[in-house]
Amino acid sequence: MVKGRAEVATGRVRLGMVGGGKDAFIGDVHRIASRIDDRFELVAGALSATPQKAQDSGEALGLARIYSDFQAMAQAEAGRDDGIEAVSIVTPNHVHYAAAKAFLDVGIHVICDKPLTSTLEDAKRLVAAAEASDALFILTHNYTGYPMIRHAREMIAGGEVGNIRVVQVEYAQDWLTVEQDFKQAAWRTDPAQSGAGGSTGDIGTHAFNLACFVTGLEVDSLAADIQAFVPGRQVDDNAHVMLRFAGGARGMLWSSQVAPGNENTLRLRIYGDKGGLEWAQEDPNYLWFTPFGEPKRLITRNGAGSGNAAGRLSRIPPGHPEGYLEGFANIYREAADAIVAARTGSLPDGDVIYPTVRDGLKGVQFVSACVSSSASDAAWVKLDH
Repeated sequence: MVKGRAEVATGRVRLGMVGGGKDAFIGDVHRIASRIDDRFELVAGALSATPQKAQDSGEALGLARIYSDFQAMAQAEAGRDDGIEAVSIVTPNHVHYAAAKAFLDVGIHVICDKPLTSTLEDAKRLVAAAEASDALFILTHNYTGYPMIRHAREMIAGGEVGNIRVVQVEYAQDWLTVEQDFKQAAWRTDPAQSGAGGSTGDIGTHAFNLACFVTGLEVDSLAADIQAFVPGRQVDDNAHVMLRFAGGARGMLWSSQVAPGNENTLRLRIYGDKGGLEWAQEDPNYLWFTPFGEPKRLITRNGAGSGNAAGRLSRIPPGHPEGYLEGFANIYREAADAIVAARTGSLPDGDVIYPTVRDGLKGVQFVSACVSSSASDAAWVKLDH
């Protein structure tokens, strides 16, 4: 049972939100995702550091309780019998640590957007805070919630591709090809808010996390060549990274936000001594499997050959596309299962999987290693596990 919280037997999880006010893209995504399975009710928020904007944004959403300070929100909600059970942190990266810790310290579960924090020091401190708290910590690496990603993970765990030799992952976008003048571009290219990584932190961490999540492998070391192609940009907008996995597999990771023609081109290819897998986020209901020496096979979400891991997170029959919002919602569904189980100190039913604070630490370690390696002419750098 969570410290200091009234036990609740049934009903939706009472949710709060920090950040995500007017004109904030990711706040809307989290709110939609939390509602898809009707498992959460958003009742409170500190949606902006600007008091009037926080008030206006909260009123627009019909929140029961509106705060302009997340510290005050954490203390007030922890003291209420009907206070929030979980909070979504959807601020710029540099606020993640302080906001998440404020709620962990009072026993409120945290659902935090990635990357975990803007600095490696804060990431380590947040791990310590999360592990000292009775509250759960869920990191929204939403691509791990796609059904066919879960199926690929299940296939690899079952030995269907054999011993993994090569992993290739890329996440390419084009929206920062030229200097942009709007909120999302401003904070994501400001190292004081985003952290030292640009494309590596924003989308490279997704690619890194996905490769490790599906394969079950740990990256031992990397060599990175990162660039800021746009004049005056203070964080990287392109990165080429070679990966050495524990156990001998090798990998390549490309993240770029200056690749014209790419919207959200996240692709994963995994090759073992028995076969290969290919998946693309912009066509997420398809997984291609090629057993060595045999024709390529198409496995579709909820279709023939799709296993239990994918089926558990599918909502509709095959042929009806599920995508980004549903993948995000699957992380919220897993979080709800875990939170409801925590109300009584029991374990959640089924195979509940979500990215943890430790996964978040690995992502920040990845960014830190990329920056360090590139500064040393792409020297090999060990990841600090």
